Amino acid sequence: MGANMARRLRDRGETIVAVYDRDRAVATDLATELGCEAAVSSARVAELANIIFTVVSDDAAMREIFSFTNSESLLLHAKNRLFVNCATLSPTVHIEVEALVTQRGGQSLEACMASSITQARQGTLYLMCGGRPDVFESAKPLLEKLSAHLRYVGSAGEAAKVKALINMVMNCNTAALAEGLGLGATLGLDLTMLRDIFAQTGAASRVLETDGEDMQNRAHDCYFSVAHAAKDSGIALALAKTAGLTVPLAQATYDQYQRLVVLGKGELDKSAVSELTFKDRSPH
Repeated sequence: MGANMARRLRDRGETIVAVYDRDRAVATDLATELGCEAAVSSARVAELANIIFTVVSDDAAMREIFSFTNSESLLLHAKNRLFVNCATLSPTVHIEVEALVTQRGGQSLEACMASSITQARQGTLYLMCGGRPDVFESAKPLLEKLSAHLRYVGSAGEAAKVKALINMVMNCNTAALAEGLGLGATLGLDLTMLRDIFAQTGAASRVLETDGEDMQNRAHDCYFSVAHAAKDSGIALALAKTAGLTVPLAQATYDQYQRLVVLGKGELDKSAVSELTFKDRSPH
C-alpha cells in the first residue's frame, strides 16, 4: 500500500525524498524506481521529509516507530512535521500518537484506508480521517491526490473506529460467502452459476465481487491477508467488549481467521477462509 501511494504521489507531481521498509531490498528497489533515498531508518525519513506517511502492520509496530525509547523513532524529527498515519490500528493508538507528536511540535492525522492495493496505485482510495480539523484541512490537497473519496470523521481515534467496523462487516461477509460457496459445492451446484445468481439477489456483496471467483478457483494471492483480517476483527471485538456489546458473528469470523493463522496460512489472502468451508479441501 505504501509503495503504491508513493508511486501515485510521484505521478501527481509530488517529490518523494525517502522511503523506508524493514526489508532493505524492498526499500532499495522502490527508492531506485522513485529516484529517492532508501532510508536506513524511519527516523531518517522524518529528518528528510516534511510530510511522512506511515503504513505499518499493527499497534505494536506503530508504537515502536513512535517510541521515545527507540533510537530510530520518528519522534526524533517530529518538530514541524506532519505524520499521516494510514494503518488499521486500535483507536487508542492513534490518540497516543497524536499526543506524542504534538508534544514534539509536530502534527498527526489518521487517514484510514477502506481500499486495496490497486486503488492505492490509481489514486482512488477511500480515506477516512481523524484528528484536528485544521490539520485535516491543511493536508486535504495532498490527500485528494490519493483518494476518490475523502471524509473527515472527527477527532483522533474516530476514523479508526469506523475502519474497524468496516473491516468487521467485510470479514463477516467474506466468511459467510465462503460458507455459501462451500455448501453449494458440496450440494453439487455449479459455482459459476451460483455466484451469478448471488450477484443478482440478496446475496450480492462487494466481497462477492472481489473474492467469489478466487474462492472458487483457490486463488489466494494476497491483497488483504488472513493475518490482517484476524487483527482487524480483533480490534472490533475489543471495541465491542469495552462497549459491553455481544457480537457473535464477528467472534465466529475472528475464530475462523485465527484458525488459519494457527495453520500457518496467515499470509494468504482473506479469501482463503474458503479453505475451511469446502468439504474437499483440507486446511492441514
